[in-house]
Amino acid sequence: MLIRALLVLTMSGLLSQPGTLSPEERALATFVDASNDGALTLLERVVNINSGTMNFAGVREVGAVFRAEFDALGFRTEWVDGASFGRAGHLVADHPGQGPRILLIGHLDTVFEPDSPFQKFERVSPTAARGPGITDMKGGDVILLQALKALQSTGQLESMNVIVVMTGDEEAAGRPLTASRAALTKASEGADVAIGFEDGDGNPETAVIARRGTSGWDLQVTGKPAHSSQIFNAENGYGAVFEAARILDAFRETLAGQPHLTFNPGVMLGGTAVEFDRPASRGTGFGKSNVIAEHAVVSGDLRALSLEQFASAKQAMQDIVSASLPRTSATLTFDDGYPPLAPTPGNERLLTLYNRASVDVGAGQVVAVDPDKAGAADVSFVAGRARMILDGVGLMGSGGHTVNETADLRTLPSMTKRMAVLLARLHRDGAK
Repeated sequence: MLIRALLVLTMSGLLSQPGTLSPEERALATFVDASNDGALTLLERVVNINSGTMNFAGVREVGAVFRAEFDALGFRTEWVDGASFGRAGHLVADHPGQGPRILLIGHLDTVFEPDSPFQKFERVSPTAARGPGITDMKGGDVILLQALKALQSTGQLESMNVIVVMTGDEEAAGRPLTASRAALTKASEGADVAIGFEDGDGNPETAVIARRGTSGWDLQVTGKPAHSSQIFNAENGYGAVFEAARILDAFRETLAGQPHLTFNPGVMLGGTAVEFDRPASRGTGFGKSNVIAEHAVVSGDLRALSLEQFASAKQAMQDIVSASLPRTSATLTFDDGYPPLAPTPGNERLLTLYNRASVDVGAGQVVAVDPDKAGAADVSFVAGRARMILDGVGLMGSGGHTVNETADLRTLPSMTKRMAVLLARLHRDGAK
């Protein structure tokens, strides 16, 4: 009881003086405060269920917990089986109603598989707890749910038009992406608003209106094998390793420094013989110092903020690859992953509405995070579909994707209040 009392006092100190709230909105905030203990209990429960992406049973178990919660709120729920894309599947909960169609996005999986030493929820202070996926993003899932519960408590949810998708493979998306993201893209049809509950940069003063997309790339280089004493001559050329080095350095000279564009060679192998397992991102190489390398393989990623930036970078990289050194050849292939979420006026408008809600509940100003600090996320798959998109509004903290993943529990009620008020206003006023 002492810990909970200290937590309530600290939460009160976190918030600034609230602004203008209607009686119904004040009732939403009151419900969130009164139900925060229950939210913490639910958070601990789901964090303690291992749901590493490849632990299909664990992902389904977390999905079942949330499914029961949505059923109790009157949603029509469905488990979308993931066999066709090699994953556990997704939870979809639909609540048809009046007004703007609002898509809320979460995910059930974490990066911590059953063999990880990091498995359980641990309270580390009155205002903080550590646990696998506590911020990324089981805390966000709880905020999403608690905001809807608040709306139900005031009778507003009854007429709202809301659909929720909680994917089971955000941390390692199944392939093909057209299959693994089909449920999400289907849910986005006709959506006026889409909101993702990732933790963004962990700062409650920021939210995400733009994210860079990702693409993998593989470079395969071939040279002419010969005695090393004959390298660089017209007959034998430069070998595969030098050609790979030329290409990578030309990538750096040509593309490095462009705003929002990054490209990283993550692994490189070269020699007389190379074996590379791309899915596992590991391999072996064999060669001798007195033999010109016949093969080289490089695998990396490319990140950009718009489809146009992706296209320009890919063309520049292909042009560099095609200008081969003598007696070498190379091919560059791309494996597109998450699309970019480019900033739009609609996204900026939604951030403005969210900021107003945050100020009015006393949680302070919110500004857009630098997109370079926002990694890829599921919300990007609805870019160009929903008119207004916002992300990074989940539970805040630090240490994501590490054994030090820690939540600032003071942000659980404050982020929930912001969202409940925003959703109520979107329903009342429309997605204008």
